[in-house]
Amino acid sequence: MSEKMQRIRTAIDPFESFAISQAIAVGEWLFVSGQAALNDQGQLIGEGDFQAQAEAAFDCLANVLAAADSGLEDVVKVTLFLTDISYFPQVVELRKRYFSKPYPADTIVEVSQLGLPALMFEIEAIAVRGAGIK
Repeated sequence: MSEKMQRIRTAIDPFESFAISQAIAVGEWLFVSGQAALNDQGQLIGEGDFQAQAEAAFDCLANVLAAADSGLEDVVKVTLFLTDISYFPQVVELRKRYFSKPYPADTIVEVSQLGLPALMFEIEAIAVRGAGIK
């Protein structure tokens, strides 16, 4: 890894066994891998419950950002992956709850399956430390 790149990880890294970095920092830029409803041991949270999974994924995103001395207010772009686009209205409400105006740029994609068959939602992000979007 280049000296300009830094691996970001939480105290317990559930991605370690998959050869995935939770996030990579390049200067003040943070590139956060897809966060899903997995606890620190990599076990699913909220099987069959979209709302519980999405909230857990947003919380995981916040935890990874915190490990990089950043926060949700520094997120400039997200990509959201849903296994059922009918949950779109719930996603809008979650964005309003976890982010503030001006909201991050966003792409929402419906996919047939995520990394684990029971996952229903995943969020990846790009943030700029200290941006404090206002």
